[in-house]
Amino acid sequence: TVEQIGWRLTTIRSFDKRPIYVPNSMFASISVENPSRMSHRRIKETIGIRYDDAEKMPGILKTVESMLRAHPEIDDGQTLMVNFNAFADSSLDFFIYCLTHTTVWTKYHEIKQDVLLKTSEIIERNGASIAFPTRTLHMASEPQLAGLIPSGELEET
Repeated sequence: TVEQIGWRLTTIRSFDKRPIYVPNSMFASISVENPSRMSHRRIKETIGIRYDDAEKMPGILKTVESMLRAHPEIDDGQTLMVNFNAFADSSLDFFIYCLTHTTVWTKYHEIKQDVLLKTSEIIERNGASIAFPTRTLHMASEPQLAGLIPSGELEET
């Protein structure tokens, strides 16, 4: 927030309430972002589902996009995308890209929370799960392990 414009410097208050003093000569050589002039705020999120749920991805994408297009706080006249994006280490990732009608920071986060919760519900309704980092360990067959692990310990480990 710009607090004061003086002859020699401008006083700005950051989001964490620290004062920033900028010499006016700097404004000729820097770009200035003015959030109060924004027309929208962007939601850009990546969400991963389990590899076991790969066949459910098309239905999830379609339903999430429909939810966003029907959402009263999302501007469906702007760029709106829900697309499969990557084969990640522990998930099949898709992204949500859309713009809210509001520019108010607090309301934006309420809308984003609503979108994420509804997306989670859609994933569950489709019988899928949101992925989390996992590792799969493939063990060699028992005959190959003979002699490597003492008898009786294979079942316990």
